[in-house]
Amino acid sequence: MNREIARMTWKEFEEAKRTKTLIIPVGSLEQHGYHLPMETDVIISSGLAKVLAEKIDGIVAPPVNYGYKSQPNSGGGPLFPGTVDLNGDTLVRLVYDMLCEFARDGVKKIFISNGHFENEAFLVEAVDLATRQYDIHVVLASWWDQIPSDMVEKCFEEVPFPGWALEHAAVTETSMVMYFTPELVHMDRFVEEEFRKPGLYHDYPIKPGIVPASGVLATARTSSRGKGALLVESITDAYAGICREAFKSYDDTL
Repeated sequence: MNREIARMTWKEFEEAKRTKTLIIPVGSLEQHGYHLPMETDVIISSGLAKVLAEKIDGIVAPPVNYGYKSQPNSGGGPLFPGTVDLNGDTLVRLVYDMLCEFARDGVKKIFISNGHFENEAFLVEAVDLATRQYDIHVVLASWWDQIPSDMVEKCFEEVPFPGWALEHAAVTETSMVMYFTPELVHMDRFVEEEFRKPGLYHDYPIKPGIVPASGVLATARTSSRGKGALLVESITDAYAGICREAFKSYDDTL
């Protein structure tokens, strides 16, 4: 079965949207070091969405390819060419408009698969506004929140876990991109750099040098496709459980 609505005819979508959960992947266009593509967040959120759709008999919307501003202390912000940021109100309106359109089309159940940390508050705002206006049920989740401690231990047996704030273009993201699109990972370009954890404050205007030249905040050296497979299975199992619990009152195949 074709689960991507962009590749469906309108009649196929009309039939599917009556009972199936619609999954919307959201990412960003943001630097991810010398070894990963700038669409890393989209690759991960879209890949997880497609695996989830198979598990819950859902359908997948085209991804939101741009996200809220990459933060200087993590993604490097505007210090790197190619990082394209949306203002907060732009992201809110974009996702709000999408949710309203799907609601008017008759979709009842929507799951948002978020792959970019900075998006979260603005996605929540869009969901809140749309669900106040339309009778739709929307669930939003970010993949890093779904990884249990034992899975973290498996992924970081060789190197210390730096915490999610510094796990940018490092083991988990690199491993999942290796799983979904191995041809886009260039480990021969990865460089190990020393990095001093930034202070717990925001300092503007943004100054060059606050993150390493490569843009990577922690090592990706121990990444592997096998770890990516474990992460994808664990995260999508958690997502499926969330959907089953959240949408259990609906009469569908969940």
